[in-house]
Amino acid sequence: MNPQLLWLIPILPFAGFLLNGTIGRKLPRALVATIALLLTAAPALIVAQLWLFMKSAGAPLALSVVSRPWIAVSGFQVNFAFTVDHLTLIMLGIITGVGFLIHIYSVGYMAHEEGYWRFFAYLNLFMFFMLVLVLASSFLLLFVGWEGVGLASYLLIGFYFTKDSAANAGKKAFIVNRIGDFGFLLAMFLLVAHYGTLDFNTIFASIAASPLTGGIFTAIALLLVLGATGKSAQIPLYIWLPDAMEGPTPVSALIHAATMVTAGIYMVARCHVLFDHSPAALTVVACIGAATALMAATIGLVQHDIKRVLAYSTVSQLGYMFLACGVGAYSAGIFHLMTHAFFKGLLFLAAGSVIHALSGEQDMRNMGGLRKRIPITFWTMSAGVFAICGIIPFAGFYSKDEILYQTFISPNPLHLLLWFVGLLTAGLTSFYMFRLWFKTFFGAPRFDEHHGTSQAPDLHANQLAAVHASKTSTLVLEAEPEPSHALAHAVHESPWIMTLPLIILAILSLIGGWVGIPAALGGHNEFEHFLAPVFASAAPAAEASSHGLEITLAAISLLTAALGFFIAYLFYYRKPGTAAALAAKYRPIYSLLDHKYWVDEIYGRFLITPLLVISRLLLNGLIDGGIIQGTGAGLGASARGGGWLVRSIQSGNIRSYAGWLAAGAAVVIAIVLFGHHGLPH
Repeated sequence: MNPQLLWLIPILPFAGFLLNGTIGRKLPRALVATIALLLTAAPALIVAQLWLFMKSAGAPLALSVVSRPWIAVSGFQVNFAFTVDHLTLIMLGIITGVGFLIHIYSVGYMAHEEGYWRFFAYLNLFMFFMLVLVLASSFLLLFVGWEGVGLASYLLIGFYFTKDSAANAGKKAFIVNRIGDFGFLLAMFLLVAHYGTLDFNTIFASIAASPLTGGIFTAIALLLVLGATGKSAQIPLYIWLPDAMEGPTPVSALIHAATMVTAGIYMVARCHVLFDHSPAALTVVACIGAATALMAATIGLVQHDIKRVLAYSTVSQLGYMFLACGVGAYSAGIFHLMTHAFFKGLLFLAAGSVIHALSGEQDMRNMGGLRKRIPITFWTMSAGVFAICGIIPFAGFYSKDEILYQTFISPNPLHLLLWFVGLLTAGLTSFYMFRLWFKTFFGAPRFDEHHGTSQAPDLHANQLAAVHASKTSTLVLEAEPEPSHALAHAVHESPWIMTLPLIILAILSLIGGWVGIPAALGGHNEFEHFLAPVFASAAPAAEASSHGLEITLAAISLLTAALGFFIAYLFYYRKPGTAAALAAKYRPIYSLLDHKYWVDEIYGRFLITPLLVISRLLLNGLIDGGIIQGTGAGLGASARGGGWLVRSIQSGNIRSYAGWLAAGAAVVIAIVLFGHHGLPH
């Protein structure tokens, strides 16, 4: 295969961005969609060709393509170069495959939206930067893609820029990620200082040859972790991701499933040689992942916005991936990244189909009884729910259980605690996802006839205000309204262009994990074997254990998921008043979860407010008001004074000229006299 084709993978979506971004306003919507789809499908076909080529090659293979040197200064050189190995190939398949399905879905979902051309231009731009990120052969080029997806996410999350909540969510995502990016930049500075390069292969070869651990490796790794916590929404920088659902639903699917949030996981896996030389950094990664997974899962228990439930589930699942990397099970982390792309993309797109059917309604308290009205959405979303809950034989079962198993058998005693946290999180995930399932599709319908007349697919600002205004107490948040008898006859299934991606992703959510079935369950874990050349130097998490232990742990995980299902069944189907009664009985705990542990409020009071005060006093008061404005005012006064003096001299009056001439002569005479005789005593 010609390696030069690698250039086309990111360039084609960028061409789509340029075309739709410049002349798309004047083009018919059908042509805008055709441009966006074709220039996203073509990279997917090239990636498929890469898959076939690298599979047929037999031996481990990496393809590289290098342009002329990008930066060459005083012996420091960075090439603009792309490299594809087995890890990159998996990421490319996820990004182009799931991304293309989201593009197809968007054609139907955004059909009645203003800024249609702008939306697809931003989607293509997002794809371009994410593809650059995973293809990069150096930290610097990866950072270009890293920053680019941050820019594209700002544009997409804030697509409804006339709505304050969307505009603020876009700014929040952009600013929070800049904090993590500062850590990434510092890590790159340290790499240049110690290795004189930013090329992956050169740095990793030098690190692998070093017998030392800790020290500089830990410093660099922890700074990279800071960057990863921003992009992959981990503690303490996870706060932007739940608000990112303010963008159109296809944006949520793209960000949460196939692109941006996976960047931090990919970066940690790509730098596994560095992290393997720093056990302390790996422990930090594992603890952050476990804590984030549990915290986000507890918050998801009480959310009522269907997209916000899925947003917190994304944060939690990303925590699982961090946990896998932290225990050295990089293949398991990437495996879960892949299956998560399938079922989380499906869940968000199915949620968008529900929202579309109800003309913008996102509050699950106003849903119910939808399984017969939108059957394709129901069955496909059910596949996603079963997959994320880890029900066999769906994809999530194999990837999640691989992470839990690798954590359990790790020799580090701390990892046993982390395994229990992961298991508890699995039970909570099952509960809140089946809660979503029951509240959305089962029971009596709780929507009115006015839902189903609007064409707008997402909740508008006035509807959001009404929802928030109804939250007068924590008890109201959990209690459901009385079933409505005025059923919305207009509630109907989404068009085929939206349901087709749902069906494909539902199939992938079922069979996508079969490539990673472990030997204990009768498989060969082909996924791990495929990634073995990439992670060959990674320190194994533990010695191989008996198949009996693995089967036992899988059974415990399944029982935990079943328990979550059973409790959700009791609370939201069999005895629907139970949840409201518990919310009233344990109001402080419910309030804590409902307010998301007040993390945003704590950040606002102790970080943002002091920074704003300091910036206003220092920047606005001293620098802007004092130095800048004072300097400007002084220069202006000097100019005005000089102008007045010149105007006085150039008056055109002969007597005035004579007076100035006499004064000048007197000054000259004084200078001459004092120059010869000195100043008088």
